[in-house]
Amino acid sequence: MKSILIVSHAMELGGAEKSLLGLLSAIDPKECHVDLFLMRHEGSLLKDIPKYVNLLPEIPAYTVLARPLKDVIKEKHFVLALARILGKLKAKGYEKRRHFVDSGVGLEYSHKYTSPFMPKIQKEKEYDMAISFLTPHYFVAKKVRAKKKIAWIHTDYSKVQINVESELKMWSAYNNIVSISEAVTQSFITVFPSLKNKIVVIENILPLQLIERQMNEFEVSKEMSGEGIKLLSIGRYCTAKNFDNIPNICSRILKHGIKITWYIIGFGGDEELIKQRIKEEQMESHVILLGKKENPYPYIKACDIYVQPSRYEGNCVSVREAQAIGKPVIITAYSTAMSQLENNVDGVIIPLDNEKCAEGIVDFINNDKLRDSIKTTLQKKDYQKKQEIEKIFAIF
Repeated sequence: MKSILIVSHAMELGGAEKSLLGLLSAIDPKECHVDLFLMRHEGSLLKDIPKYVNLLPEIPAYTVLARPLKDVIKEKHFVLALARILGKLKAKGYEKRRHFVDSGVGLEYSHKYTSPFMPKIQKEKEYDMAISFLTPHYFVAKKVRAKKKIAWIHTDYSKVQINVESELKMWSAYNNIVSISEAVTQSFITVFPSLKNKIVVIENILPLQLIERQMNEFEVSKEMSGEGIKLLSIGRYCTAKNFDNIPNICSRILKHGIKITWYIIGFGGDEELIKQRIKEEQMESHVILLGKKENPYPYIKACDIYVQPSRYEGNCVSVREAQAIGKPVIITAYSTAMSQLENNVDGVIIPLDNEKCAEGIVDFINNDKLRDSIKTTLQKKDYQKKQEIEKIFAIF
């Protein structure tokens, strides 16, 4: 029996974490023994990890990586605290020289500079395969013994600000790099052309049985009691998701005489900005923040149209979940959109610009024939993608 170690951060409610659940659920426990190491045993999806997966104990040094420095010092991880401070200073210097805003350098440097001082993960064991599921990918590279090591890409690298030279060394330590779509692959090799031959495309696997069970767990009609067509968006409140522009887009739709209520599920640093935009556009009755939901599937089931208005994406899991539940989907024309769906077949791609985005949504609402055609197509397609697991076994 083959042995696999998968390393990730935690099991917070997010697309990458849901795709990890899908990956775990697709592995046959008769063929592979799976150890899962989470840096923190946190998150609402923790309870959904399959029972045959061996969740390894926390290691104290790893639990403090995402916590405030004062907690790191309080727990007497003095060397890690100094390493994080050094990484932060180095990152700020690099970002200043490159005029970066909202970059990924800080997180990368935090792991880069702490990794030499971190303990080994399962130091007595050599795995057949070790998977680093979320970047930065320093710990599996340096702290795990395995015959094959794989790192996962979840984002569009044409849209993120990074230290290319530093990350190239990190990625190069792996035998293979898994990309979640052809579009994500192209954006990645544009930045890292020398890594082209390491890439394997493995699409996100949905935990379909979990979705089907949870979408009928409770009724949401009281929470989604707004007038008109019910639109829904799900994701972190961050720049990538573009939720800060929803109030303006919604206002423009209403001017076309279309009655809608746009619901948003999520959490994150842009919450106050989104609330401010709602107030500025006077959309308090039409844009509703539902907050963080451990189970979003009854809300997807209750909506009329799922909308992903993102500035950029890797391969959005929530879009696939909505399609699997049978909901018509609208996404904006971010650079990887064409790998997400087939335009006018199993969803619709519209411009990112607020006015054209609003017009695209209005056109779709008014096009009953297209919506019905898409719903018919959704019933026929496989959005679970469970067969993708065979590509991992082919790497052994």
